[in-house]
Order: sequence, then C-alpha cells, then structure tokens
Amino acid sequence: MLLIEIPVAFLLGLTSVIRGWGRVEEQTAAPPMDWVPILWLGGFTLGVLVIAFIFLRSAHPFAGAVQLVVAAVALFFTIAAWHDQHERAHPPPLPTRAGMPPSNHVPDR
Repeated sequence: MLLIEIPVAFLLGLTSVIRGWGRVEEQTAAPPMDWVPILWLGGFTLGVLVIAFIFLRSAHPFAGAVQLVVAAVALFFTIAAWHDQHERAHPPPLPTRAGMPPSNHVPDR
C-alpha cells in the first residue's frame, strides 16, 4: 500500500502544476475558487489516514505512525492549497485615498 502512495502523490502534484499553467488570470473581476486541487488533496489525505488506521489496527505501529506523519504533511498541503485559492478568489481591496485632500481643494496661503 505504501508504494502506491508515492506515484499517486507524484501524479497529484504534477496535475496540479499543469492545471495551474493553463489558467488565464482575469483582470476585471476576481475568479471563483478552484475547488479541484483542494478536493484532490483532501481525498489523498483521507486515503492516507485510512491506510494508517489499517496499519495501526493490524499491529504495525511504526508503519501506522509513518502514515500519520504523511497524513499531517498532506493535510498541510491541503490547507495551503485552500488558502492559495481563497486569496486568489478574494483579493484585497484597492487602497483608498484616505488622508489626501480633495483634488478641488486649494490650500490656504
């Protein structure tokens, strides 16, 4: 089971990178969140957790602990992907001209 995770993780990373290359950034409005990488990474994390549970239940504590570490790393990447997509979909507002005098105001001499 462990040897299956390595090519799956590699394929998941490769498809995420290739998917990002084809994206055209819109300048007029914020694009919606892209949930595909988040769902793929979340599914991978869930799969690793299931394998960890199987190892822990079948009296292989070392392999189960390694799987839990891999699941923690996968969860970190899942949260990072969500944060990246959230920041892309919700850009910060444009700065206002607070503190600047109105353009038709003539300063006192």
